[in-house]
Amino acid sequence: MIQRYDFAPLDGITKVVFRQVYHRMFGGADRYFIPFFSPTDQHILTKQDQRELDPAANAGLPVVPQVMTCRAPDFLWAAEIVADMGYTEVNLNLGCPSGTVTAKGKGAGFLAKPEELDRFFDEVFAAVKLPEEFERLLDIYNRYPIACLTIHPRVQKQFYKGTVHRDWFAWAAERSRNPLCYNGDLVTVEDCTVFAVDFPAIDAVMIGRGAIADPALLRKLRGGVPATRQELQTFTRTLYQSYQAPPSDAGGVRGGGGIHFPGAASAGPRGRGLRVRTASPKSGKEAEEYSSASFPRISEGDQIQPHLVAEYPVRLSGQAGDYQLTGGADDGLVQMPAEGAALL
Repeated sequence: MIQRYDFAPLDGITKVVFRQVYHRMFGGADRYFIPFFSPTDQHILTKQDQRELDPAANAGLPVVPQVMTCRAPDFLWAAEIVADMGYTEVNLNLGCPSGTVTAKGKGAGFLAKPEELDRFFDEVFAAVKLPEEFERLLDIYNRYPIACLTIHPRVQKQFYKGTVHRDWFAWAAERSRNPLCYNGDLVTVEDCTVFAVDFPAIDAVMIGRGAIADPALLRKLRGGVPATRQELQTFTRTLYQSYQAPPSDAGGVRGGGGIHFPGAASAGPRGRGLRVRTASPKSGKEAEEYSSASFPRISEGDQIQPHLVAEYPVRLSGQAGDYQLTGGADDGLVQMPAEGAALL
C-alpha cells in the first residue's frame, strides 16, 4: 500500500517558488526533491544553488537536496554543506539521461561504470557516520545502508520514452535490502491505484510529470477534490507574480524559466501523443491575457487530465530534438510522443 508520495525534481520547473506556491495551494506531497546541484571544482555554492537550498526559502516544506556528481570528495563536501543547513538526507542523482550529463560520467552515465560506482560508495560510506541499522548495480546498492533507493526502470538511452519496465522493478523489489521508491509513468490516480495493487509491499512512489499536468493529483491521491478552474487560474497567476518578485524574495528566478502552466510537462495516456499550444508572453499584461483566454475553456468542476494540455498556453524547454513543430507556422502547435514530454 502506498503511504508516501514524493514530488520528483524537474529541472527548471520545480524551483523554490514553484514548490512554495504548489505546496500552499495543493499540497499532497510528503517530500519535494530539490532539482540537483553540481559541486564546483572550487567547492563553492553558486548564488542560484544557495537560493534553492536556503532553509528559510524552504521553510515549512519537506524538501530533500539532490546532488549530481561522480566524485566522492565532491559528494562528501556537498553532503556536509547541506547538513550544516539542517538537512538530514541528501539524494544522489544516478538517473539523469541528458547527453551533456552522461558524457561527464554523471547521472545515468555513472551507471555504465559499476566499478567506479562501487568505489564511490565505498569512499562515501567509509567517511559518513551511519546509524546501526539490474543485477550488478543492485548488488552494489545492497552493500550499503541506503535510506531509500528510488528506481525508474528505464535505461539511459530511452530517456523518458517507450516502455517502463515494471518487470525490472519487480525483480529489484524481490532482492533489494534497502527500502525502495518507484518512479515512472504515474500520471493519474488510476496509474497509482494499479501500481499499488501490483506492488502492495512498496510504500513509496515518486511523481513528477503527472503532478505538473494536474496540480491536484497528489491531493486526489489522498482522497481530495480535483482542481477547479478558479484554483488553476489562481495558481498560475500566483506563480507568475512570484516569479516576478525581486530575487531576494522569490528564489532569484526573476525572468528565468518561463511560465509553465498546468499540463506543460505531462505524459498523456500511454501511447498517445500530445498537442501543446505554446506561448511566450513578453510582459505581465500578455501573461494575464493568455491566461484569461485559456481558462474559460475549462468548465467549473472539470477534472484536469494529462491529455488536456492542448488547452493551456505554455513555454516548453528541452533539448533539441525532443519535440517537433506541426501544423502551420502561426498556430504554435508542438507534437510529441507521450513518453517524450519529460522535462526532468
